[in-house]
Amino acid sequence: MHSLRVISAIFVKDLRVEWRHRETLASMCIFGLLVVFLFNFAFEPAREESLRLLPGLLWIAFAFAGVLGFNRAFAAERENAGLEGMRLAPVDPGAIYLGKMLANLLFMGIAEVVVVFAASLWYNFSFIPSLGWFALITFCCTLGYVAVGTTFGAVASNTRMREVMLPVLQFPVAVPIFIAGVEGTTGALKGDPVSDYAFWIKLAAGFSIIFVVLSYLLFEFVLEE
Repeated sequence: MHSLRVISAIFVKDLRVEWRHRETLASMCIFGLLVVFLFNFAFEPAREESLRLLPGLLWIAFAFAGVLGFNRAFAAERENAGLEGMRLAPVDPGAIYLGKMLANLLFMGIAEVVVVFAASLWYNFSFIPSLGWFALITFCCTLGYVAVGTTFGAVASNTRMREVMLPVLQFPVAVPIFIAGVEGTTGALKGDPVSDYAFWIKLAAGFSIIFVVLSYLLFEFVLEE
C-alpha cells in the first residue's frame, strides 16, 4: 500500500511538472511530426509505398521522440539534487521507477497518437481497419521501450554528455523491441492474418515484461550510482 502511494505520488508529480512547463510532451510531439513531415516531403509515396514505408517511419519517429522524453524525465531531479533525495528516502526504489515509467508511458502514448494522426493525414492512409491489433502491438513495444528508456535515462542523467549517452546505451538493448514493432506493425497495416505476426506480438510482450521486471529490481543500484 505504501508503494502504491509512492508510485502515484511520483506519477502525479511528473504530470504536474509537465503541465506547468509543457516542455517534454511538446518537444516529443514536434519532433515526431517533423520526422513524419520530412519523410512525406522527401518521398511522397503512393498507397502501396506507404504500406512499405510507414511501419519503419513510425518507429523511427517513436524512437527519437522517446529519447527526448527520457532525457527530460529526470531533469527536475538532476537540477535540484532530487536523485540524492530519492536515494535517501525510506521508500522502495522500484516504486520510484514505476512512477517515472508510468509518466513516461503516458507521454509516449500521447506523442504516438499525435504522430499516427499526422501520418494518416499526410500519407492519406487509414489506420481504422487494423486499429485494434496496431494499438496492441504499439502498446507492447512501447512498454518495453519505456521500461528501458526510463532506466537508462536515470543512468545518463548523472553523466555530462547525457544527450549522447542515452541513445548509445538504450538503442542496442531496445533492438528486439524495434524489430518486433516494425514487423508486427507491417503485418497489421497490411491486413495479414493475425497468425502471421502473432510471433512478433508475443516477442514484444515477452521482452517488455523482462525489461520492466529487471528495471524494477535493478533501479536501486541505478540510484546509487
